[in-house]
Amino acid sequence: MGIQMVGIDHSRAGIDVRSIFSFTKKGMEAAFEYLKKEAALEGCVIISTCNRMELWVSTKEEGSIPLVELLCALKKAEPERYRAYFIQREGREAVNHLFRLSCGLESRILGEDQIITQVKEALSFAREHYSTDHVLEVLFRLAVTAGKKVKTEVVLSTASQSVIHQAVDVLSRQGYEIRGKKCMVIGNGAMGKLAASTLQQQGADVTVTVRQYRSGIVDIPENCKRINYGDRMELFGQCDLVVSATSSPNFTIRAQEVREAAAGHPVLLIDLAVPRDIEPAVAQIPNMTVYDIDYFHVDVQNEQVKANIARAEHILLEQQQEFFDWYEGRDLIPRIQRIKELAAKDVDARLTRVLKGLPLDREQEELLGRQIDGAAARMMNKLLFGLKEGVSENAFRECMEALEKLYDAAENLEEREAKE
Repeated sequence: MGIQMVGIDHSRAGIDVRSIFSFTKKGMEAAFEYLKKEAALEGCVIISTCNRMELWVSTKEEGSIPLVELLCALKKAEPERYRAYFIQREGREAVNHLFRLSCGLESRILGEDQIITQVKEALSFAREHYSTDHVLEVLFRLAVTAGKKVKTEVVLSTASQSVIHQAVDVLSRQGYEIRGKKCMVIGNGAMGKLAASTLQQQGADVTVTVRQYRSGIVDIPENCKRINYGDRMELFGQCDLVVSATSSPNFTIRAQEVREAAAGHPVLLIDLAVPRDIEPAVAQIPNMTVYDIDYFHVDVQNEQVKANIARAEHILLEQQQEFFDWYEGRDLIPRIQRIKELAAKDVDARLTRVLKGLPLDREQEELLGRQIDGAAARMMNKLLFGLKEGVSENAFRECMEALEKLYDAAENLEEREAKE
């Protein structure tokens, strides 16, 4: 099976290593252009989140592709230095991983909601840049569908389903009271908005940084205040809690800026970004406590959660089989299409004289002819795919070969009659 992936995630590498191999959208665009030059690749998709980066490829033929070397070349990193952090999967193992990933079984926070969207967006972004192919399209679409099915039918966790919710839960268990705290959230993307609304719902006084865009006013979560991103350090000294969740390649909070802000009281900082938003040296400043995304871990699973995981895995296996069936029979699709076209042509030829004898003008005759062709195609489509579902793979292929021989013989006969 010509499907492969290479990944690096929270279970194998810390945030500093993950940061090296994370991708912004601009970085992914450049990566796609680079990877398209690889003759062995048919398509590629990149998943890049706070907790993981994965490169997915489909190939013309089976056989391993040096994906670690390709990634390191993209990132100008030494392969041997980082090889141990990566894991490579091929074929069915890779497919199983993507399906598990899409429903949150591979997430730091079990069953998190965001991963389905992230997988779907990864495919959409690759499609927009013409880097995916039909195999990856079908694989990712079915993985997302499977993830939604698991979400609908199985409760993987009763805990909150995001990093910020996990952070709030961990801080609460440590005795940190969020209610009444003055908070600033740096970043107004999906994660930033979720962080702001979550803290506001916990009773905090929340201000969100926004950048000025030509498109006009930027929306922020309800009941939150706003401040220009450039003025964030003016507010910093008044804050008890600061969360940074941007996709910026640069630090949003630097040690020197924190010293100049002179808070004079304890400030808790949560860095939800990869690469880091908060300069590590900030943690060395008195009164500053910094938590990065790796600090917040998954709760120990109880027996009910384990049972639900087993149920989810059963659903995934059923959904994966749909992909395997499609993949193994994808070579039949053009053959089925050809038989449908030949069947429509056969019907058309048999009805031509009948149509000529009807009291129809040319436009009516052409319309009726198109309707008959469409009906014939739909009939053959129902017949062939119904047959495919009802018999074994080998039996269906034998039927296809018989139909092809039948129509080929008919075409040859028509050509000989036409010549005579």
